[in-house]
Amino acid sequence: MPLLINMTLYIVREAVKLWRKIAMETCVELQIFMEKWKLLLAGLFFQYVHGVAAHGIHYLHRPGPILHDLGFSLLPEIGPDKAYVSEIFFSVIFFSFILWTFYPFIYHSKRFYTVLLWRRVLAILVTCQALRIITFYSTHLPGPNYHCRKGSKYATLAPPERILDLFLINVRGVFYGCGDLIFSSHMIFTLVFVLTYYKYGSKRFIKMLAWLMAVIQSLLIIASRKHYSVDVVVAWYTTNLVVYFIDTKLTEMPDRSNGNQPLLPLVAKEKESKSDETHKLLNGNSVNELDWVNIFNMK
Repeated sequence: MPLLINMTLYIVREAVKLWRKIAMETCVELQIFMEKWKLLLAGLFFQYVHGVAAHGIHYLHRPGPILHDLGFSLLPEIGPDKAYVSEIFFSVIFFSFILWTFYPFIYHSKRFYTVLLWRRVLAILVTCQALRIITFYSTHLPGPNYHCRKGSKYATLAPPERILDLFLINVRGVFYGCGDLIFSSHMIFTLVFVLTYYKYGSKRFIKMLAWLMAVIQSLLIIASRKHYSVDVVVAWYTTNLVVYFIDTKLTEMPDRSNGNQPLLPLVAKEKESKSDETHKLLNGNSVNELDWVNIFNMK
């Protein structure tokens, strides 16, 4: 019985500490979000624009003979009954990265602000996706995927009856799209996530694992015949070049791993100083992050 009581008290105490961490980080991130919400919203809206563009190219897709491809010659087909393997693998990468970006809400050790990280990620994604749209509308290739081949009912779309049909994205279009080939959208997301973790992550083993997973994802896409090899190859060097370009244009994020780093980045603090009440609520008397942690630990 005493053991059960002690365990319950320990769980309650840790839950309170966790709640304090989440509440403190939410206040901080909210202040940054109020400054950057327009950029974040624009980045999210462009995901819809990209989806509309991919849906539109499906109307122009014409099935034809599959082009000769070196990757197809070297990698055996997985087959339509196992096409889900690459999607599951991609989902693991996708959701693992999303969860990692919110780790500052849980742990004491923090290396970045979640809002600023997603601003950078969305800026890279939008740039890559804009280049992708220009590319696959420039040259229309016959899709190698099973549902894009001759005889498949999904290979072509009937002309839209209404203008509105061009702007509606349905679930079938997401999984059975054709024509949006060069370059692979899955590889854009995968490489952006891997490069972001490589720069801002802290675990060397996970960094190496992330690169390995990117290579495996590339091979799965080709083996699933969802893209030609050129779509994957172009994604590899284009995404890396875009990341390099964005890194040179965007100001570097403040490194929060330094204990002397202010609770809010300088830009947010300057705007924060205009409101005395909010400033006192979040920063007290210029309290830094370690002071917050010490206060909470004392409690």
